[in-house]
Amino acid sequence: MTTIHPPADTDRALKARHRALWASGDYPAVAAQLIPTLGAELVEAAGIHAGQRVLDVAAGSGNAAIPAAERKAVVTASDLTPELFVAGRRLAAARGVEFDWVEADAEDLPFDDNSFDAVLSVVGAMFAPHHQLTADEMLRVTRPGGTIAMINWTPRGLIGNLFKTMAPYAPPAPPGASPAPLWGDEQHVRDLFGDRVAALEFRYRTVAIDRFADPAEFREFWKRNYGPTIAVYRHNAADPDRVADLDRDFLDFLNEWNRAEQPGRTRYDAEYLIVIARKR
Repeated sequence: MTTIHPPADTDRALKARHRALWASGDYPAVAAQLIPTLGAELVEAAGIHAGQRVLDVAAGSGNAAIPAAERKAVVTASDLTPELFVAGRRLAAARGVEFDWVEADAEDLPFDDNSFDAVLSVVGAMFAPHHQLTADEMLRVTRPGGTIAMINWTPRGLIGNLFKTMAPYAPPAPPGASPAPLWGDEQHVRDLFGDRVAALEFRYRTVAIDRFADPAEFREFWKRNYGPTIAVYRHNAADPDRVADLDRDFLDFLNEWNRAEQPGRTRYDAEYLIVIARKR
């Protein structure tokens, strides 16, 4: 497959916007409060063990890096947004582990070929805009026989539909960018990795989110903490009617997806895809 590299100036501007997006709000709170178990689940699925060289791509505050380090792996956490490392270092220290934190673009990783036994990403690398570049880089830095393991939100699940709900209000996608939830589609992942992997395994799972009193409280959590949601609201901030429409559509979506059976309760089942690949 031919890899298309965006022009350098365009790419720099895009990456600056992405860094600012994920630095806004409080993504460490999102990870800690909504998906606290996913990092350890991926580390288990990837079979991480002591002494392995492990890279966490788009690590955020260390979703996969911390549980991998707890298994005595030699870990590097990388992310385009180093602002997230402040919370990550604090969390790692509280758990009694240390490892390297490196500012790095998932589409242009600053590591040598075949550097790692395992490359992991928990709902992180999927948000890099150019999927083929990201797949190429994860494969490049993984040694032959090594593992690439990811957890990605699916297009049909809660988060995929959250992005569909926000899409009419979002700015146009940059040229060549692909929707993040496509990483949760099996065929898309097969196409990205192609014949460079010897084995490719998929497992669908859901994580239950049930800590919010009502859908409106959950909406406000997203608006306050989650970079992509913050960016969409900022894009419409000059038009109060658009913001009101977005608020309405967002709440309608959360009411529709609320699976709690008791009044005054919420439960959202967010589907994700575990991807386990073995590099040839």
